[in-house]
Amino acid sequence: MNATLLAVTPLPTMHVVWDWNGTIKDDLDDHVNALNATLPALGGDLVDRETYRAKHTVPIPNFYARLLGREITEQEWLDSDSAFLDHLRAQPVRIRDGAVELMTALREAGHTQSLLSLCPHDTLLREVDEAGIGHFFVRVEGRTGASGGTKAAPLAAHLSALGLTGQGRRVLLVGDAVDDADAAHANGAHAVLHTGGLHHPAKLAAAGHPLADALADAVALGSRLIARAAHPACV
Repeated sequence: MNATLLAVTPLPTMHVVWDWNGTIKDDLDDHVNALNATLPALGGDLVDRETYRAKHTVPIPNFYARLLGREITEQEWLDSDSAFLDHLRAQPVRIRDGAVELMTALREAGHTQSLLSLCPHDTLLREVDEAGIGHFFVRVEGRTGASGGTKAAPLAAHLSALGLTGQGRRVLLVGDAVDDADAAHANGAHAVLHTGGLHHPAKLAAAGHPLADALADAVALGSRLIARAAHPACV
């Protein structure tokens, strides 16, 4: 479903929680290059896009362990994470094609939207400002604590701040990683994963979560899931 159809097609009222990296922000290649900037110091080989997407996982130290065949030390993690983020911050922000039109259509259709990411909060605010899309979101929230965790607890806090605790049946999380879907389900929300992000489509499919190749298709599928949950006998 394209953004034009979305704007005129009746959908259940919902709140969309967007993921950032690999979802709205089109930055797979940036992540691969940033990772490759850290691996030599750890004795690791450079990786390509397919290897990155196939082995990516959270917590991120587990990702390094998969690539290196060993656990990394706390100091290695701190150094690698710092170098990785420095590399990412130097790259221009690229928004996925069609994202702005889709978010505009959602707003015009009366739905609300927010942004939740595990990237550092200050970095997220700067990048959203650079992209000029902050006005779409009722809340923008990045990581403020230690890095390397999963999204379930931050999503719970995010929904609480929005007054949506216990209303997961009308919340759709659109992300690109298995952790996004796991976090949504842990909070009673729906999730659809975009196949063009940081996790390989085969990996997403193996986890059994709903998938879509385009963000507009993810929102359309998510809206159907919400409608089905609200009116199971009518959908």
